[in-house]
Order: sequence, then structure tokens, then C-alpha cells
Amino acid sequence: MTVDLTLLPDGGTSWLDASGPENNIVLSTRIRLARNLQGRPFTVRASQAELLSVLDDVCAAARETPVLRDGVLYRIDELESFDRVLLHERHLISKELGGLGNPNADPRIGAALLTNGALGVMINEEDHLRLQTLESGFALESAFPAIERLDTDLGARLAVAFHPEFGYLTACPTNAGTGLRASVLIHLPGLVLTKEIGKVLQGLSQIGLTFRGLYGEGSEVIGNFFQLSNQTTLGKSEEALVDHLSQMVSQVLEYEQQAREILLREAPTVIEDKVWRAYGRLRYARILSFEETMNLSSGVRLGVGLNLISEVSVYTLNKLLIFTQPAHLAHRHGRPLSDSERRTERARYVRDLLEADANRMAR
Repeated sequence: MTVDLTLLPDGGTSWLDASGPENNIVLSTRIRLARNLQGRPFTVRASQAELLSVLDDVCAAARETPVLRDGVLYRIDELESFDRVLLHERHLISKELGGLGNPNADPRIGAALLTNGALGVMINEEDHLRLQTLESGFALESAFPAIERLDTDLGARLAVAFHPEFGYLTACPTNAGTGLRASVLIHLPGLVLTKEIGKVLQGLSQIGLTFRGLYGEGSEVIGNFFQLSNQTTLGKSEEALVDHLSQMVSQVLEYEQQAREILLREAPTVIEDKVWRAYGRLRYARILSFEETMNLSSGVRLGVGLNLISEVSVYTLNKLLIFTQPAHLAHRHGRPLSDSERRTERARYVRDLLEADANRMAR
């Protein structure tokens, strides 16, 4: 079975369009809710028959909801590894669902993604259901009500495991309570360059928040992109957790803006040189690694945010995050690529994208 991304609106990447609030600094907002069916073994304990039964029940319930009635179902357990990596690179599935954490691992039987635009549900991941939404920019105010409605719709059709004291029961105790993980993917070069980032991240950890890299838990921070999210799920309501994250991200945004103003005021020539060098290398490089692409695009993104560069759009820079990754480059060419081929093709793709943007801006 081969994954057909044309079935999804914008291929499942509408969050890249830079249409959301504060989109020059905050790339995306994601919210996930972990849920399990009442009286069913958690996925790590379930038999194949039980996992398939969960899949059938969740799909039947989802087809009766307004949001997922016309959704697209991908049977992750029937996809080749390449297609699973492609979906993961596109932020549509987790490593856990795709069986990508271990080279010798396979997805669970019954692992699936049911999605319709920004909203969807991963089925038979660590928990029976992982409801998820992914929106452009700093969009907690719109993302939470959307996923809350989906949770209500599914909860009316499925008996969900819930304890009056401990809340929603999850496979991992750290998710129990609300089962909520809300996060924003944010670009913080100003705080990194002014060496204030350590202090800010330490402060966040002391008030119940955590940070990760581009792909959440276990991923590295590259290109000054940080995923900020709640660490606590128990003892507070979902609304309170989202509100707390929103307030703290707003504070981090203010710190980042202040850091950028300091850089522009105290070292304008150095900053201009940094962002234009990054743009030049991206625009004309013949060989690029993914890490180098992210680091250089970070410099260009800073230049765009400071109104120093007008030749490139935020949307184009967002596309570099996804479409310069290995599986996407191979998908574009219709065949697997060697490491050297990937570096060459990545540089060619970046050059073409930036040239098209520059020509469009010049009109």
C-alpha cells in the first residue's frame, strides 16, 4: 500500500501557510488529547484482535462526527517504511505510531491515522486514541475549542476510560488527568544570540513547561526552533493548562522581540551580515545537509522578521522545514536517494524555491 497525500487538503501541510497569529516567530500550534476505551487493554497489552477491534470501533464512531465524517484513513500498519517516514516528516504521525523509533520495529497491528485537514486522530499509538490538531502560528485560542469539540463528539459515541480522582486513564502515567499535550513550535534566534535562552528555558521548566526539538520528545533543537509545551497534565483543567501555556508563550514572544531589538540596536552591521550571508549560502549552495539548511534558514528567517530581507516569504521558509527532509526529497524524485544525492538535490530544491520567491517579490 502506498500513501496518497493528494487525498488531504494541501497534502496535510496547510499549517505551513504562515496565516496564523505571530507567524514570523511561531510556526505552528499543536494540541493532542490521549484517550483510551473503557474496559479494553492498553495497546502495549492488547492482542492483535483487540487492536483491530479498537480500530473498527473508533473509525465507526469517527464517521458519525461532523469533522471526521469525510476524513481520510491511512492504515499505518499496511504502509512501507518510506511512506511512514514521509508522514512523520510532515508532522502527521508520531514515531510511535509509525514504528520508527527502532530500526527493527514495525507499527502495531491496527495502527492508523484518520484525518481531515487540521484535525485528526491517531489510532493504536501508545494510547487507543490520540486526538490531534495542528494549526498555523500562535493559535491556541482556536485550536483548543476545535479539538475539544472533536473530543466531545467522539466521547458521546465511545465509552472512554476515566477515573473520578485521576481523570482520563493513559498508558503512561505522565499523561493521566487531562491527557492533554499542547505545544507551540517557536523560533528564538534573538534569545540564542543574546545568550538569554538558557535563563528563559530554565524559568519555563520551573513553572511546569518543557522544551523539545522539531519533532517533540527525543528530538534535537536545530535552527533555533524550540517546541514549548506543558509538562503537567494532572491536577488542572484542560482550559487552565492551555491558558497557562498561552500566557507563558506570550511572555517568551516578548522576550524574543526585546532580544531582536537589542541586536538591531547594538550590532546592526553584524546582524545584517549574518542574515545576508545565510541567504547567499542558501541561494547559491550546491550541497546542503538538512542541519545546515535549518541553521541557514534560521538566519534568513531572522532577517525577514527584522525587515532586513524582503526577497523571501515566511511561507517559503516554512516549506524548507518539511520538503528538504530525506523522505520528501526521495518522494519528489520518485526513488531512494543516496546521502550525496540528497545533499545535492536539497540544495537544488532550495535554490529553485528561493529564486521563484525572489522573482515573485520583484514583480
